[in-house]
Amino acid sequence: MNHFDETFIQVLILLAISIGVIAVAKKVNQPYSIALVMVGLFLGLVRVPVLEDAEVFITQSHVFQAIIISLFLPILLGDATLKLPFSHLMDQRKPVLALAFGGTLLSFLIIGLSVYWGLGLPLIVSFTFAALMSATDPISVISIFKSLGVPKNIVTIIEGESLFNDGIAVVLFQISSVYLLSYMEMGWAGIGSGILLFLKFALGGILIGAIMGYIFSQLIRLYDDFPLEIGFSMLLFFGSYFISEHFEVSGVIAVAVSGLIFGNYGARVGMSETTKTNINSFWDVITLVANSLIFLMIGLEIKNINFSDKWGLILAAIVIVLLGRTIALYTSLAALRNFPGSWKSVLNWGGLKGSLSIALALSLPMSFEGRQDILVLTFSVVLFSLLVQGLSIKPLVKKLGLTQDVHPTQK
Repeated sequence: MNHFDETFIQVLILLAISIGVIAVAKKVNQPYSIALVMVGLFLGLVRVPVLEDAEVFITQSHVFQAIIISLFLPILLGDATLKLPFSHLMDQRKPVLALAFGGTLLSFLIIGLSVYWGLGLPLIVSFTFAALMSATDPISVISIFKSLGVPKNIVTIIEGESLFNDGIAVVLFQISSVYLLSYMEMGWAGIGSGILLFLKFALGGILIGAIMGYIFSQLIRLYDDFPLEIGFSMLLFFGSYFISEHFEVSGVIAVAVSGLIFGNYGARVGMSETTKTNINSFWDVITLVANSLIFLMIGLEIKNINFSDKWGLILAAIVIVLLGRTIALYTSLAALRNFPGSWKSVLNWGGLKGSLSIALALSLPMSFEGRQDILVLTFSVVLFSLLVQGLSIKPLVKKLGLTQDVHPTQK
């Protein structure tokens, strides 16, 4: 019990640090996710006796890795879908679907094959890494966009793409890390099996999410009691996730679908204005806490990764991921006429990698061959993406003149 108490206190200390960092970042108007990663890096590289046990617990223990996936994923996805107006999503459905489906699958194939042929890593390692790199994380970017007054349409496209491609990337990750080799041995039949498994994961997740979203939307019609309705929303997100995982379909897709239905249809038929405000505020707080720990952990994890003699590999991986994103984005949007070039540039450079990629990489079992390589490459690309792309997106948006496009109706 005593050991648990100590660990708990240290996790609280880390939480206090991360909330403190967010407070400072917001005062100086900088994206807090980037500030947290920098502080985490500093703490990871400098020995702070008080924090040592907490760092070991957070970065090494299986318990915590399970918590990231099972606890944080439904929170982050649920929060994002709850607040995404369906009407905005429908207005931008063409670019969102093109990027989320075409773009994600293309970048997965381009990165996977390039890493396999170009860097000579084993097939499973190459495609597992490619799946991790196909997920974008808009948290940092969206806060920057909103502070600059970037047109709402671009924000919707980045949010919508991230929402769906997270689901697809997780499915690709599961297939690559668990089933890929057995399918490869089956030849062409294996490709068919892989596609079927992908459809089972995706469609099963959509079905469970839709049923759960509808049931809970009906449930909140019976009450006008916001603490209870907030409780329902928690049950909805975690329930959708774990029921789907139990049936071996995609929990991430289920949470996204159930959240969209609950936040749009449910809000329309069963939520008072008071409930809407309170549900959104509640999830804002929970997401802030989840993100603060995840981004701090990204920095802390650095001390457990051996980067020595891997710099060439890391550099090549960063270039491959950037090129993969660029080719996938421009190819998948090529069919859309009148899509502004400046938007493409911002969407391309704003496709940051973040907490989902890290959480999934950490969730690989210790026995997974090539786990160390995947961790090194994933952490390096995420750090590059948060620090280099994240810090240069503001000047890019300003240079492309996308800050003045705020019409009074779009504020």
